[in-house]
Amino acid sequence: MPIDAAKALAAEPRSGEIRWERRDVQLYHLGIGAGRPATDPDELRYTLETRLHVLPSFATVAGAGSPGVISGLSMPGIDVDLAKVLHGGQRLEIHRPIPVAGTATATGRIAAVYDKGKAAVLVMRTDVADADGPLWTNDAQIFVRGEGGWGGDRGPSARPEPPAGEPDRTVERAVREDQALLYRLSGDYNPLHADPEFAKLAGFDRPILHGLCTYGMTLKAVVDTLLDGDVSRVRSYETRFAGVVYPGETLRIRMWQGDSQVRVAVSAVMGVPPRERSRAWGRDDAPVLADTIVEHS
Repeated sequence: MPIDAAKALAAEPRSGEIRWERRDVQLYHLGIGAGRPATDPDELRYTLETRLHVLPSFATVAGAGSPGVISGLSMPGIDVDLAKVLHGGQRLEIHRPIPVAGTATATGRIAAVYDKGKAAVLVMRTDVADADGPLWTNDAQIFVRGEGGWGGDRGPSARPEPPAGEPDRTVERAVREDQALLYRLSGDYNPLHADPEFAKLAGFDRPILHGLCTYGMTLKAVVDTLLDGDVSRVRSYETRFAGVVYPGETLRIRMWQGDSQVRVAVSAVMGVPPRERSRAWGRDDAPVLADTIVEHS
């Protein structure tokens, strides 16, 4: 059996040192669309080294994302075809603000294995700590198609109730045509996001945006719109990836403000001229992030 749940859960965690510098933070921020307008004082907090703060979603790429999803898929008990792998969701818990430069230890393990019948779900957990203690915990939910059906734990099935009423705020963020090319420089070099021929083999008309780029763009919009631009207020951030985004589209980000959380729904709006629209572009307001919650102070 390709997935041995008991062996995967019992495997020793893998640890390694990660490092990041100011330029890594700046490059990540540019990759998620920061710096527009370039001289805006609020944007300079993401781009100028003398004012720099760190958006918490940087944790998904710090140290080039080490140990990362690919590393997790090579853990004992896991032997799967990468073509069957989908990034289903992401949860990030921030223990304290991320420094603009640092050295830390990242420890990765398989935290859960669920049997969904036609698919398996792996929860890959990465705990990161520096000399001063824990910094963040990252959970990546990975769907592996065709690997379920062994009679294992199905895992949690309840999903959050959709937000009620009209959103408190709705903003739109344009995705540049070269957004994926810039974002991939932070460590995710999957050709699906850059090579048109590879994208076609994967069933797409053109390269798609990284889901974690959409994830970062969304958190930045929430912080800038409802949290007074204060990145230190973010406590946790989770989402389910519900669809793809093509460079050139626009993200429509709807937000519902609660006492200590923001509920979010993100969709993609077509952003290309009608003459260039093909089957892949025949959509409008298509869901891309769902069950999205930002917990904050």
